[in-house]
Amino acid sequence: MSRRVLRLKDVKEATGLSRSSIYALQQRGIFPQSIRVGRKATGWYEDEVQNYIETRPRTGRERTGERR
Repeated sequence: MSRRVLRLKDVKEATGLSRSSIYALQQRGIFPQSIRVGRKATGWYEDEVQNYIETRPRTGRERTGERR
């Protein structure tokens, strides 16, 4: 079974996080670790990113149902 690998652009779109936020969270052990997919390319396993999205703490606005 192969696992789908997402590139940074796709991870940013899926999470709504910036590049710097992704790497900062990764360093703190909060966000999944990237993997090497080439000499100068990295990616993230889609299932790990999806799990992060599903289990991350919700903001106050999301908890209360408040609209923007």
